[in-house]
Amino acid sequence: QLQLVESGGGLVQSGGSLRLSCAASGISLENYNIGWFRQAPGKEREGVSCIASYEGRTTYADSVKGRFTISRDNAKNTVYLQMNSLKPDDTAVYYCAADFVCSVSAGGYGMDFWGKGTLVTVSS
Repeated sequence: QLQLVESGGGLVQSGGSLRLSCAASGISLENYNIGWFRQAPGKEREGVSCIASYEGRTTYADSVKGRFTISRDNAKNTVYLQMNSLKPDDTAVYYCAADFVCSVSAGGYGMDFWGKGTLVTVSS
């Protein structure tokens, strides 16, 4: 059964760091483009970062460039999102998604496989 499970969320102070994980079962993540997306209360879902299959090209939303890093460990079938210098505006539920296309600007529209999300809360 295909499953994506996010973990690593929590409460952190402004300026702190968290590392989110997206672990997959039922699919091999190395064959897919993987994205991290987030949705804050009362706001639309937005793209955070994508990592391409094979060549591993990465893209980021302007709001997180220089602070967040996406990476993948194919041996563990896991994709990570290292989040540094966190701000209260980063507070959201973070989701990972997998498909053959990933676009930060599209906010995950059209992507087929999703996890249930992990909550990140950044206090000021």
